[in-house]
Amino acid sequence: MLKRILIANRGEIAARIAKTCRQLAIEYVAVYSDADSNAPYLRGATASVHLGSSLATESYLNQSKIIAAAIAQGCDSIHPGYGFLSENATFARAVQEAGLIFIGPRADTIDSLGDKARAKVLMQKAGVPTVPGTVEATEDVDVIIAKTLEMGFPVLLKPTAGGGGKGMQIVRAAPELREAAEQAIRLARANFKDGALLVEKYIENPRHIEVQVFGDQHGNAVHLFERECSLQRRHQKVVEEAPAASISLATAMHLRESAVRGAQAVGYVNAGTFEFIVDSNGDIYFLEVNTRLQVEHPVTEEITGLDLVEWQIRVASGEPLPLAQSQIHQQGHAIECRVYAEDASNDFRPAPGTVIRLEWPSDTRVDAAIEAGNEISPFYDPMIAKLIVRGADRADALVAMQRAVAETIILGTTTNLGFLGKILSDPAVSANDIHTRYLDQNLTRYNRNVGRSAAAACAAAIALPYRTASDDVPSTPWIASTPKAVFDRVTIDPSGVLGRVAYWANGDLLKVAIRDYSAASGAQIGCEGEEFVVTIGSREGGLFRGLLNGQPWSAIQVDGNIEVLAAGDRVVLEPYISRCGSDGVSAGTATAPMPGVVVVVEVTAGDVVTQGTTLVVVEAMKMENRVMAHCDGTVTAVLCRVGDNVGVGDVLVELEPA
Repeated sequence: MLKRILIANRGEIAARIAKTCRQLAIEYVAVYSDADSNAPYLRGATASVHLGSSLATESYLNQSKIIAAAIAQGCDSIHPGYGFLSENATFARAVQEAGLIFIGPRADTIDSLGDKARAKVLMQKAGVPTVPGTVEATEDVDVIIAKTLEMGFPVLLKPTAGGGGKGMQIVRAAPELREAAEQAIRLARANFKDGALLVEKYIENPRHIEVQVFGDQHGNAVHLFERECSLQRRHQKVVEEAPAASISLATAMHLRESAVRGAQAVGYVNAGTFEFIVDSNGDIYFLEVNTRLQVEHPVTEEITGLDLVEWQIRVASGEPLPLAQSQIHQQGHAIECRVYAEDASNDFRPAPGTVIRLEWPSDTRVDAAIEAGNEISPFYDPMIAKLIVRGADRADALVAMQRAVAETIILGTTTNLGFLGKILSDPAVSANDIHTRYLDQNLTRYNRNVGRSAAAACAAAIALPYRTASDDVPSTPWIASTPKAVFDRVTIDPSGVLGRVAYWANGDLLKVAIRDYSAASGAQIGCEGEEFVVTIGSREGGLFRGLLNGQPWSAIQVDGNIEVLAAGDRVVLEPYISRCGSDGVSAGTATAPMPGVVVVVEVTAGDVVTQGTTLVVVEAMKMENRVMAHCDGTVTAVLCRVGDNVGVGDVLVELEPA
């Protein structure tokens, strides 16, 4: 058994690996960047090594520093987690050459399967069905265009390096092809340092099913059943399940057998995931192999009762697989939801910031590495946690996950909790009538922040006097004894039954009518044509919480404002008198929406633009964010260049409005 492992990663997955190390009494060494110097995952480590600045290239992607740290700390092995260097064959080879054990597949396996073009050829030779398309990848846009026109639309442009759907582009018509290819190449270079693309026939509305496999150094290979990962946004998984309840047993068996056959064909060692798409006829097509532990591995652990990280460590130690195929069983159904620091109502813009309040749901497995007071950095992926539940069957698990999402409280920064809640309550999702494009086709139903009126109703309830259930219903809100920052008489219209209050939500004024109130039954409140019954269950430690039409809500006061989480949507409300209604943004300037790096500048001084024209593209949290003109006008100055690091609010372009 290994004695001391260096965990070459951060955040949630570093904490996950550390947990198994502690259970196996294995010492572990943590690494960190400037941004993670106070991160919770560092606690409990035998040693913690500072790698460098917050930039991943100078810390978590710095191979020589990581290997040197492992040697200096007396480690015998390195676990790469997922992301960063986990599928980097050069790194795996360098680890081995340094006399250390790489906890993952062999370097040559990563080489052959990490390249989607080579993997496709290998799987074809092994008799695994593949998607029609090119087998040679290229960064030449003209070649990509020619291959696409030869194949016919629709096509999928897929980076041959890396995974996770990053950089993939669906192209349905010739006019959009060149721009899509250029963007896919650019994103692939940024994420994987390799912009080569494959062109494949795009199969409409398939399901995404993947099979967990394990191999050892003694020639054994097994599967640990399959996972359903069809609920995706722009090829990024959002909700994952195990097993895949949507397919027949015959299709499931075909997938499992194909994955094991593919693993045996390449002599696969350690954990891997064979990813497939399944069309409406039940035909399967190989997509790729992820030569690492998957983000969604917990759902497999939940239905099998196995610790996949422990299996990785035992296999890397030279032990045979802990169980034979006939000894691996599944029971129940598990669902995982990824929690991202992003604003779904604003094109899923990353939302770095400080977590002020944080509470996880009961009876739920939570894989996370954040705590209240932690800052979510703009330098890394926006996923901050995973919620995992298990039930007797899919329906049972779905109910458990709906409750878990509703009970989660994250205040101080915006997350996708509201987005997840809307997905989980969709009748089509409940019926499992979904496919890989389902979320993208229905985004307008999920990504709207519908919580503004609800949040204002909660804020108004907070403002009412706090009384016990035996108190009489107040006849007027003028007796409110709560702090002035929350409830100010100037904002009240005494012509209402119990008065009216008003709040700003960005540039919009929300007027709230307080119709009735008692501590026993709550407040009856109207806002923007909607009616709410709001109760307050507790006001402890600065956190307000209660029920809004029977659903949980919570709120805190921050700098005189009220931050409300209602139905998972976060809304920051300002008292009416605190501002005059301006949104504070000049139409003549375009500013950075978040900290990041400028990757594209589309305009120069003198250009005439219209409202909505893309001026600059800022990359943050591995996503491209377009900064657009707020009005028609002429560009008077461009104040940034490609490669510039910018902060939130920095002026990037100045315009003279038409």
